[in-house]
Amino acid sequence: MMLPVEKQDPLRMREMFSTVAPRYDLITRLFSYGMDRRWKRLGVDLAALPERPVVLDLACGTGDFSKLAAQCRPGAFACAVDLTPRMLRLARAGGVSDTVCADAMCLPFRDASFDCVFIGYGLRNFPRLEAALEEIHRVSRPGGRLVTLDFYLPEHALLRALYLGCLWVQGAFWGLVLHGRARVYTYIPDSLRGFVSIAELSRLLRRSGYGRVDARPFVCGGIGLHWAAKE
Repeated sequence: MMLPVEKQDPLRMREMFSTVAPRYDLITRLFSYGMDRRWKRLGVDLAALPERPVVLDLACGTGDFSKLAAQCRPGAFACAVDLTPRMLRLARAGGVSDTVCADAMCLPFRDASFDCVFIGYGLRNFPRLEAALEEIHRVSRPGGRLVTLDFYLPEHALLRALYLGCLWVQGAFWGLVLHGRARVYTYIPDSLRGFVSIAELSRLLRRSGYGRVDARPFVCGGIGLHWAAKE
């Protein structure tokens, strides 16, 4: 299945997220039915971070996971990474001090650098999912955690069709209201059509060298929270 055009081209991906950056937090709240912050906080709790952890907030957006990790573990060092400079400026304006503009497919960090990698709504935007997981695995310390929250394809075919249709209508509405262009947020269901289900990602994580993989589904399997430990 063809990837969305933006997903094939990092420059177009950066341009698209530069456009949505000022409304990014609003949209994540709307599309998660107001539950986004609660789910992210749950992800940080389930990560069971050690004292003074070193964490990577990958595809960080405005830095929610960086801020939550710091609240949960005072003294934590959180590095927020995103492909979009405008997102990083917003993260810094919101109190995130350590930011790096980088591609998740080629991270500028040494092997075994992080106690935990957090990803909020980023995995499905990586053009090569398995390669991205290999890179995340590389920079994680032995026993380090991966926590990811994202949209997924529901397993049941009817639910999948209804969910994609609902996301498309929501996206078109908010795109027109906020930007005068329906296509801005219909990218979300478009990016899902070539993605995986919650169960499929769990299997892929196990094949990628993670043990103790677990997941919690929300919205009938349309959104999921995964946590896993590097073996």
